[in-house]
Amino acid sequence: MIDVRPFNSLGGANHGWLNARHHFSFADYHDPGRMSWGRLRVWNDDEIAAKSGFPPHPHADMEIITYVRTGAITHEDSMGNKGRTSAGDVQVMSAGTGVRHSEFNLEDETTTLFQIWIEADRRGAKPSWGAKVFPKNDRTGQFSVLASGDPTDDALTINADARVLGATLKAGETLTYELAEGRRAYLVPAVGQVEINGITLNARDGAGIVAEPVVTITARADAELVMVDSL
Repeated sequence: MIDVRPFNSLGGANHGWLNARHHFSFADYHDPGRMSWGRLRVWNDDEIAAKSGFPPHPHADMEIITYVRTGAITHEDSMGNKGRTSAGDVQVMSAGTGVRHSEFNLEDETTTLFQIWIEADRRGAKPSWGAKVFPKNDRTGQFSVLASGDPTDDALTINADARVLGATLKAGETLTYELAEGRRAYLVPAVGQVEINGITLNARDGAGIVAEPVVTITARADAELVMVDSL
């Protein structure tokens, strides 16, 4: 089954400095049919105006993954971490027992990003933050693991049985992904147009995938993909 969620059907709000679209119920947007996708709880498509951002606020027991599409985001938290994550790269914050953080666009241009929340497997874990630059050619024509709960993966660590993956495809290219029994995937093209097992997905549309042992993705235009594989 593939549940397509067109971008124009997503919830959201425009706060001026922040134009947010929500793939799942979040803040003032509530849709009983779009509460989560397994352990995946939040997928926000955010546009953050230059010189603005999220002031310090708390989180706990949630894995928060930020995939920057354009521009850059600067993170600072109560653990003493500070870092700048630029387009195509990823940062992960495991909120664990609790942490306060801020996320600001200090650039002279709008920053766009996907903010992804996955429910932690264990409550009360030690909080942490990390960021990593991923060579872009590692994602050409194949998925690269960006964040993972599997310590054998060469990726940022999360406290969840899940993987966050990224790929780029040229028009006409195809890749396949095996989805293990009992697991779900949620895929969003940051740019481009693809077909997933014959179903069309446009830029920033979402696709919930379940009970599809083999996922075949063909690019109809140059595409950049982000996907979560989780319970």
